[in-house]
Amino acid sequence: MNSIILIGIVASLAGGFILGYIVRKLAATRSVSSAESKAEQIIQEAKSKEKEILLEAKDRALAVMEEAKRDEETRRREVMASQDRLEKRESLFDQKLLDLENKQTAIAEKNTQLDAAKEQIQAIKVQQMEKLEKVAGLSQEEAKTILLDNMQIRAKDELLTRLRKLDDVASDEWDEKARQLLSLAMERCASNHAVETTTTTLTLPSDEMKGRIIGKEGRNIKALELLTGVEVIIDETPLTLMISGFSPIRRHLAKKALERLMVDGRIHPGRIEETVEQAKKEIAVDMKKAGEAAAYDAGVAGLHPKLVQIIGRLKYRTSYGQNVLSHSVEIAHLSVLLAEELGANVELARKGGLLHDIGKAVDHEIEGGHPKIGYDICKKFGLPEEVAQICLTHHDDHPEQLETVIVKVADAVSGARPGARKDTYEQYLQRLGELEDIATAFDGVEKAYAIQAGREIRIFVTPSKVDDFRAHELAREIANRIEAELKYPGEIKVNVIRETRVIEYAR
Repeated sequence: MNSIILIGIVASLAGGFILGYIVRKLAATRSVSSAESKAEQIIQEAKSKEKEILLEAKDRALAVMEEAKRDEETRRREVMASQDRLEKRESLFDQKLLDLENKQTAIAEKNTQLDAAKEQIQAIKVQQMEKLEKVAGLSQEEAKTILLDNMQIRAKDELLTRLRKLDDVASDEWDEKARQLLSLAMERCASNHAVETTTTTLTLPSDEMKGRIIGKEGRNIKALELLTGVEVIIDETPLTLMISGFSPIRRHLAKKALERLMVDGRIHPGRIEETVEQAKKEIAVDMKKAGEAAAYDAGVAGLHPKLVQIIGRLKYRTSYGQNVLSHSVEIAHLSVLLAEELGANVELARKGGLLHDIGKAVDHEIEGGHPKIGYDICKKFGLPEEVAQICLTHHDDHPEQLETVIVKVADAVSGARPGARKDTYEQYLQRLGELEDIATAFDGVEKAYAIQAGREIRIFVTPSKVDDFRAHELAREIANRIEAELKYPGEIKVNVIRETRVIEYAR
C-alpha cells in the first residue's frame, strides 16, 4: 500500500514536473516572440530616426556650405578691395616720390643760383666798403672801434640813469620799511639806558691811608697785588688811588677788598688775604645773582647754572663804555621784537641776543676773539647749533641765519644809540683819519672829508678821471672797503661828488 502511495506520489510529481516544463516552455516561447517583435520595432524606429538624422545632417551641411560660400565671397571682395587700395596707394606714393625728386632738383638749382647771388653780393659789398673807406678816410676796423665806443658811452649813460632810478626806488622803499620795523621795535622796547664805565679809581678818606695801604717796605701793597693780580698805583694825586689790571673782574675785586680794608682799619698781609677771599665770595654770589636776573629779565630759562654764572661776569665787563650785561639784555628784547615783526624764530632770537657777547666774559683769560669763544661756550653747555652760530657770526657781513641778521641789527641799534658808547678823543680822531685814508687811496679821488662825527664821508673826485658811471662804482667800492676794514657802530654814508667848473672872465 505504501509502495502504491509512493508510486502515486512519484507519478504525480513527475507529471507536475512535465506540466511545469511544458508551461514554462510555452511562456518562454511567448516571451521570445514578444521580445523579437519589440526588437524589430526598436530597429524600425532606429532606422526611421537614422533617416531623419541623416536628412537633418544633410540640411545642416548644406547650410554650412552655403554660409562658408558666403564668407568666402565676402573675404574675396574684401581682399579685392584691399588690393585696389594698395594699388592706389602705390600709385600715389610713386607720384609723390616723383614730385619730391622734382622739388629736390628745383632746390638744387635754386641753391646754385643763391650761391652765385651771394658771390655777387659779397663782391658788391667789398666794392662798397672800399668806396666808404675812401670817402670816410677810415678803415673798417677804425670805423668799428668808433661805433663801439659811441655805443658804449650811450649804453653807460642809459645804464647809469636806470641804476639811479633803481637805487632811488629801492633805497626809498627799503629805508621806509627798515625805519618802520626799527622804530616799532625800539618804541616797544623803550628801555632806559645809561653809560656805565668800569672805574679803576678809588677815593681815599685821607692821604694817610696811602701809607697804610703801602705798608712797611711795601708788604701790604705787594700782598694785595699778588692776591688780586692787579697793579695798585699810588701817586701824588690827593685822596686818589689807581687800580690797573687787564681783567675788569680783578680790578673790581681789588677795589672791593680795599674798601673793606679801609672800613675795617686793620691793614696787614693776613687781613688782606682774608678780605680778598671774602670779596671773591661776594663777587661770585653777585655774578650769579646778576646772571639769574639778566636771564629772567630777558625771558630765557633752562640755562646751565655755570653758564648763568658766566653771564653774570658780563656785569663787570664794558665795551666802548657800555655795560655788556645790560647791552645783552637790551639786545634780547630788541631781537624778540624784530623777530616777531619779521616772522622769525622768536625764542632763538631771544636766546641768541642774550648770549651773543658771552665770549666777552672770558676773553681776557682765553686766547681768541669773543665770537669764537662764545661759540665754544655754547657748544660746551649743550646749546643748539643755531644759538652757537649766532655767537660766532653776528659780526659777519653776510650771516646765513635770519635770526643772526636780527641780532646783528639789534646790536647795531644798541651801539649806535646816542650816548650808548663813547670813544676816547684819540680813538675818535684815529677813526676819522682811517676813513679819509681809505677814500683817498682810490685813483681819481681829489679830496675826502669825514663829517657828521664819522657818520658820513664826503669825497671829491677829478672830473677828467672819473665819469658819472665810474663815480657810482667808486662809491660802492669805497663803502665795501670801509665795511671790510673798519669797525664802527651804525652806518657810514659815502657821498661821492663830481662837478665840472668852467670859469671865464669878461674884460
